[in-house]
Amino acid sequence: MGIETKTGRVIYFIDVTNRDGVQTSRLGLAKLQKTMINLYLDKIGIFQSEFGFPVTSHEKNYLNANMELVKKGIINTIRLSGWMRALTSDVYESFDNIPNLKHINISISTSDQMIIGKFGGKKTREDILVQTLEAIDAAKARGAETIGVNAEDASRTDEDFLIEFTKAIKKQGAARLRYCDTIGYDDPDTAYKRLNRLAKEVKLPLEIHFHNDVGLAVGNSVMGAKGAIDGGVDAYINTTVNGMGERAGNADFASCLLAILKTSGFKNKYKINKKLKLDKIWQIAKYAAYAFGVPIAINQPAVGGNAFAHESGIHADGALKDKKNYELYAYEALGRGEPEEIETGSQITLGEYSGIKGFRNVYEKLEMEFKNEKEARQILELVRYANIHTQKPLMDNELRFIYKHPDIAAKIMTIKP
Repeated sequence: MGIETKTGRVIYFIDVTNRDGVQTSRLGLAKLQKTMINLYLDKIGIFQSEFGFPVTSHEKNYLNANMELVKKGIINTIRLSGWMRALTSDVYESFDNIPNLKHINISISTSDQMIIGKFGGKKTREDILVQTLEAIDAAKARGAETIGVNAEDASRTDEDFLIEFTKAIKKQGAARLRYCDTIGYDDPDTAYKRLNRLAKEVKLPLEIHFHNDVGLAVGNSVMGAKGAIDGGVDAYINTTVNGMGERAGNADFASCLLAILKTSGFKNKYKINKKLKLDKIWQIAKYAAYAFGVPIAINQPAVGGNAFAHESGIHADGALKDKKNYELYAYEALGRGEPEEIETGSQITLGEYSGIKGFRNVYEKLEMEFKNEKEARQILELVRYANIHTQKPLMDNELRFIYKHPDIAAKIMTIKP
């Protein structure tokens, strides 16, 4: 589920839309929408989805319901991982809340700026290290299969201390270090050099997590991954769908993947694993844009409205003669180009006040039948709740999910204060 290099090292993708992407100010996703993102990611073949916060009470039902989807084989490709602070109390509470949790990332600040600025001088580098090792031990004791450790603000962390920190977590049993460029401080050159040195000196797989504050998240991610691979370890690029995330966002999944597959420095040196499906990108990008309520930018790579549009005379002439003259990759490869049905005139949509006749009309169009009136009304009730839950008309795939998995859908949408 990654990109296999000539050296045998692999670049994996870990999606953090449901953890970091949902922290976008003034935006967010309902639990049903987060579940749909996981289902789309599963189809794509992403290595792992960081699906939420196990210590957050309103996430409990959603997280446990998604673990049920894994147990039933409905989610069967990706791993689901939880995020928590590097505190033993967070670790214990997470596993109490989500008993079947297997994969986690624990996070702590490592830069002097953060140690002083966040902790007010009450902690030292040594305190940070001890606290992290204790949290790793707690996670192992609770049965965690993989433990990633996030070095928040790694890009501003003293390199020697970061190496010392990484060696210590490796010895304690951590599977990976997540190198977090928390405020977009790195550039592609420093990203490559710092991750390359870290890889060579520690020999621990590295996660690469970049923010887009100066527009370099994608460049930093692919060069950071290259640095890790050249240093002899596997790399795990953190991305979000459409680059959603705090402030200016995170590294965009489609852009990072295409950069590795299509650019001159990576093409034919990093071969894609067949389980990672490029042709599902358009589908998930459209869904995420609808769910977040953020239209895809017209100039967004791969999925924007103008990504394959040509207007100038020279470009249009060249593209008509051979698309490869002015297009680096084919739109069909992304799942674009399929005919889409758009209803005009009278439409029946489903909402919190929908009745049984309109409800049946919509499901008939989806070619889904009900065993009896009782089942139909039970699903209608769930669809009403789902509309209240998402505050949007439901997409066809959401309606199908509720129809196929009503018990799990009910759990996902249940939040207890």
